[in-house]
Amino acid sequence: MKGMRSLTTVFIACAFLLCYRLQAQQLVLRGDYPDPSVVKIGDTYWATATTSNWAPVYPLLQSKDLVNWKTSSFVFPQLPVWADYYFWAPEISYDNGKVYLYYSAHKKNGNLCVGVASADKPEGPYTDHGPVICQDVGSIDAFPMRDENGRLYLVWKEDANSVGKPTPIWIQEMDEKRTGMLGIKKELFRNSETWEANLVEGVSMMKHADYYYAFYAAAGCCGAACSYGTGVARAKSLFGPWEKYKGNPVLTSDEKWNCPGHGTPVEKDGRYYFMYHAYDKTSTVYTGREGLLVEFQFNADGWIEFVKDTTIADVPLPPTQMDAFSSKKLSNDWQWSVFQNPALSIKSGALYLPASEEGVFIGHKTLSGNYQATVEVLSRKSSAWAGLGIIGDEKNKIAVYYYRGIIEVIQSKNGIDSVLLRRAVLQKKKPLLKMKVQNGNAISFFYSLNGDDYVLLNQQPINGSFLPPWDRAVRVGLLSKG
Repeated sequence: MKGMRSLTTVFIACAFLLCYRLQAQQLVLRGDYPDPSVVKIGDTYWATATTSNWAPVYPLLQSKDLVNWKTSSFVFPQLPVWADYYFWAPEISYDNGKVYLYYSAHKKNGNLCVGVASADKPEGPYTDHGPVICQDVGSIDAFPMRDENGRLYLVWKEDANSVGKPTPIWIQEMDEKRTGMLGIKKELFRNSETWEANLVEGVSMMKHADYYYAFYAAAGCCGAACSYGTGVARAKSLFGPWEKYKGNPVLTSDEKWNCPGHGTPVEKDGRYYFMYHAYDKTSTVYTGREGLLVEFQFNADGWIEFVKDTTIADVPLPPTQMDAFSSKKLSNDWQWSVFQNPALSIKSGALYLPASEEGVFIGHKTLSGNYQATVEVLSRKSSAWAGLGIIGDEKNKIAVYYYRGIIEVIQSKNGIDSVLLRRAVLQKKKPLLKMKVQNGNAISFFYSLNGDDYVLLNQQPINGSFLPPWDRAVRVGLLSKG
């Protein structure tokens, strides 16, 4: 076990990242927040997003204005007993004085299922009610909706694209306890248009005037080759017939944002907004799918049109983020693997992270493709290496480690470790390890024994382009190995 003190991450002040942008699509959730969902409860907006294989599962963010957000807690500090990974597409809702969270996850020894959790207040604690829909090919992207008679229904996607088939969007009545389904499911629509390619998914709904409106995403969601876009459909009855807008897709990639989709409509002060995700075309998969907000209106034909507002500004990039580990509890900025759940501790301003041969880590979202991070490693009698690095997942990471006077840079690719370089230093010193990342994937490592002068370890940047998993971004992290 090694002690690590005072991690500082500096997001370099690149002009294209710190300057406000004049655009209709406003960045409000920097970093990896896929599939955002938002609801108003009282005078506060609450949001959550996909965490995939990072824990704690599903952040609970709060805001008064839909723009400035703060993480309050998490839906699942510990994993639901029935699920093991792929915690995707949460939908937060408020109904009859109670908060509900509909979510997708991989069932142990099974496939993707839709689960439900509930709480008396949005910050929790949440009680999990387990899975309610588990189709053979998988069930994801649930959204609750009441009809004109007040009956509760659940809308979701059958994940048939995973086996090369069309993707029907289903609806079925749900009991008021949210523990079971009633009656027979019915298909609303499926991927039938050329632009939708192999899937439609991420449906969210609202009622306005005579119509129910469905926002949905289509085509390829994730990664550098994504092709996602957003469509809308409408119907006078929840059960249809549903008419897709001839002007679809209504949101597509532009000069700044790539592959916009999978979000939730929300009302504020009599105006309508859509919160969704997209990739920044500069930092791409390295910062992941970030949370955007755009206003929309209803035109004379009763269809949705997005407002072209050139006065809005992105939330600014914080110049520095520092954790001195001064609290007994790890801050909400940190995440860890759903497969590890490390028994870490914080003592006297230092983090103690238990080790394993594979490597244990905690990670912090990256907010730009250009940043540097520094950590002090405390000298302790230990058989473990302590390090700082960039993390894709358990099997893919690049880090600099220190152990008893030795510094090593180790690359883990597909679970295979390679020592890229090794350096002996004065053992009695407490070294500072530093990492500088450019363009999301060019990684340089440094060390310092006095806190002022840093020595570059690798003369050529290490290529970390292999690190991001297909469905999430990289994290800057602290690691313990041995």
